[in-house]
Amino acid sequence: MNSMTTKTTACFLLVVCSQFSEAYIGTDGYIGTPAPKSYSLKQRIPFVPVAPDTTKIGNLIVPTVGVGTISWSSNSILDTENEDIDGVVSMAYRSNAAFFDTAERYGTHWKTAMGMGYGETERMTSKYIQKATEDDASKLKPVVATKFTPIPWRTSVQSVVDACEESCRNLGVDQIDLYQIHMPDSHLVENKNEIYWEGLAECYNRGLVKNVGVCNYGPTLVEECQKALAKHGVPLASNQITFSLLGRHNGSQETVTKCNELGVKVLACYPFAMGLLTGKYSKTILDQNEDPTDRSLTLNKKSNMELKDLERYAYGDGITVPEGGIQPLLVTMASIANERNKSISQVALNYIISKGAIPIPGCRTATQLEDNLGAMGWRLSEIEIKKLELQADSLGFGFDGAGFKRTDEKFVGYGTEKWTLD
Repeated sequence: MNSMTTKTTACFLLVVCSQFSEAYIGTDGYIGTPAPKSYSLKQRIPFVPVAPDTTKIGNLIVPTVGVGTISWSSNSILDTENEDIDGVVSMAYRSNAAFFDTAERYGTHWKTAMGMGYGETERMTSKYIQKATEDDASKLKPVVATKFTPIPWRTSVQSVVDACEESCRNLGVDQIDLYQIHMPDSHLVENKNEIYWEGLAECYNRGLVKNVGVCNYGPTLVEECQKALAKHGVPLASNQITFSLLGRHNGSQETVTKCNELGVKVLACYPFAMGLLTGKYSKTILDQNEDPTDRSLTLNKKSNMELKDLERYAYGDGITVPEGGIQPLLVTMASIANERNKSISQVALNYIISKGAIPIPGCRTATQLEDNLGAMGWRLSEIEIKKLELQADSLGFGFDGAGFKRTDEKFVGYGTEKWTLD
């Protein structure tokens, strides 16, 4: 096929396909010829990859980028209604990217903060998936992962089974695709981790779940869990941890390495480090495709405490973070983004994919989802990965969270649960 025919074919596909990821027409998994180096980010052309970009979690086939639901909230006091979320679920399904990560404790924001939102986001996810799939069953089947919360009064195997059955009802399914323990039990007296592992095995062997996983487990604990589950004939499918270009310290990189060795898929939360790795907290908007109005809206959604911490990371304070903050890393990311005609956010997500993990960025709008999908269908080169890691390491600090949102602890209504990846 000559160059003219290739361009014609690509243009035809652009016309007939209504759903797309954003990227240039290139030779790295897409139809057509590479864009010239002078190609501006503003000239990005939407198109459809030849085939979905997928990977496996246990026996599940999932897209290489997931959709985090922790930020989902209903606009109605009495019902689970949110038009933006409806749009996200619909676009994800039509784009063969319907992998949603939720939890039993997620719900309307103020309820979740008080530990009172149990089941709301699970029900919202189920509602909009049913709506998206009722008229079209031709796409990849949606996959939903949810989580069991190890609260102090859950002290038995049956408590895990009971919670799992409630999540099944919330999600409207007989069998959950991936059932995860939300965090290790951090109580020094009478640690219940082994009880919860046995509970996962019971759910699996009863047919309530297709796969089981854990969250925030370090190399030692994930291996212990895998061995404990194996005694019941149950494979450990996944481990969800904080991981990003700014989040490879405090045991995160070691955990990814160990999980890859064990065949346990890593799901990466905080892939953008609360927006720091999107360029939205830079002194200048490095990504030509960035909308300045969207930048201000993003900032306004943060609390004052969060903004103060994020600005410290972004620009430095000369004390805990060197002057200049993450700006050198953003410049390197922008250079790669421009070369590949991608957004900075897409480079951040693709870095995680290239390390063998699945990023789970929070997503509230179709616009955010569309940009996230542009991280699929291509891979950073080894040279680009090394360049990014060297620049990140040279900063001399990592991302540990902002405000009350920390990467090693979670407020769960009755108090704060903490963990370490060791």
